[in-house]
Amino acid sequence: MSTYGTTPSVPRHRPGRRPGPALAVLATVVLALFASGLLAPPAARGAVPSPAGWTPVWSDDFDGPARSLPSAANWQIDTGHGYPGGPANWGTGEVQRYTDSPDNVSLDGSGNLRITPLRDGAGNWTSGRIETRRADFKAPAGGVLRIESRLRMPDVTGEAALGYWPAFWALGSPYRGNYWNWPAIGEFDVMENVNGLNTVWGVLHCGVNPGGDCNETEGLGASRTCPGASCQSAFHTYRFEWDRATTPNELRWYVDDQLYHRLTQDRFSATTWADMTGHAGYFLLLNVAMGGAFPDGVAGFATPTSATVPGRSMLVDYVAVWTRGGTGPTDPPTSNTLHLRSGGTLGSPGTAGTATLASADGANHDGTPHRPQTFTVSGVSGRYDGGATRFDLQVDAGSTVGNGQQVRVSYDRTGDGSWERVETYHYFATDPVPGFERYTEARGLRSATGTLGDMSGGTVRVEVWNAIGRGPSTLGTGDRSVVRIPFG
Repeated sequence: MSTYGTTPSVPRHRPGRRPGPALAVLATVVLALFASGLLAPPAARGAVPSPAGWTPVWSDDFDGPARSLPSAANWQIDTGHGYPGGPANWGTGEVQRYTDSPDNVSLDGSGNLRITPLRDGAGNWTSGRIETRRADFKAPAGGVLRIESRLRMPDVTGEAALGYWPAFWALGSPYRGNYWNWPAIGEFDVMENVNGLNTVWGVLHCGVNPGGDCNETEGLGASRTCPGASCQSAFHTYRFEWDRATTPNELRWYVDDQLYHRLTQDRFSATTWADMTGHAGYFLLLNVAMGGAFPDGVAGFATPTSATVPGRSMLVDYVAVWTRGGTGPTDPPTSNTLHLRSGGTLGSPGTAGTATLASADGANHDGTPHRPQTFTVSGVSGRYDGGATRFDLQVDAGSTVGNGQQVRVSYDRTGDGSWERVETYHYFATDPVPGFERYTEARGLRSATGTLGDMSGGTVRVEVWNAIGRGPSTLGTGDRSVVRIPFG
């Protein structure tokens, strides 16, 4: 779901006939029966599947009593018309107000999450939007990430559906707390649909806005009809894969196991790809918006209209994340000594290698990561031992004069995407003589926020960049650079 501007351009839709009074009365009666429990909602399929060859990372099957909120351990509920300090109307022009009312977002008692847009007597719309607390879903180095949901789009079509915009998507973790770094941090739209069309869109947003490698604000998208029964009349399975096991790396979109969209790393600049994939990972979102740039672009006029029928829910059977192959940030460390590894992971020493730190281009990025090399590990558990972070990085500016490398170490103590401790160290001015030098914590803290404490399934992130200078630098990886965290 595009965070700013429009999403992909699509064929214009000719609205169907306006529903008559009898149909409106019937819709009201059906909704009342659902709410009263006299008419049972569609049952979920059952347990989250276990596809052969895949390792489960995280899932939610939405089991629980009717009208209960989704698990607070797994999800946070967005409310209002935008993030605090972020763009108005969620950056898309959508008109609804998100709430945490069970009328808008709740379990249905039959194994589904139900997100329901509603309209009050004054014409104001409300709906639901939730996002995972975890924000570290990332393909392991040399492996594949699989994000999937089985869901049923709101069962409404024609003129009655104008303005409906259900979506299942993912945003890069750096978006949390910033809200102005889109689209560089990346957005994977696993499933988007508008105006009740029997169509699923899969879209990538990245790079700069407007234009850039991802043709913003439209993004790089593809679409197709749902296999068999329509998107609105039945459950379908929507899947996204990020494949780091193939060269070049691939991003793939599926519906009911049928591939319909593929993008490869070689079509993007190194900077675009690094900005999109080099951070700690992604968090997942489910929502039903009303109106906005995408629905307007399809319908050709402002939506929703007076003909739009409220109360049609998106039903979500499950959301799940798996990985296959590789080693990476989903593998818990077995030691508090973490080596910076190729592929952006932290862990055991590995083979000696190097990573390039992009030039600061003569600007001053002291304290603010600029196109950093990012290394992460998740699943970190241990008691805080009262000590401090230590590191020993090998860096080399070659013959470049006036380069300074800088490091930031961040701790997410519970893996929910919030960084409880962030430490930025003074940059290290390398000499203009080729050969590695040692950059350690002895340079001292430039700034620190939050506190250290026990880790329980947490995430550690290390970012290294050129804070000053006009040329690239080299960072040693594998057994060459190490960070020691104060947990045991």
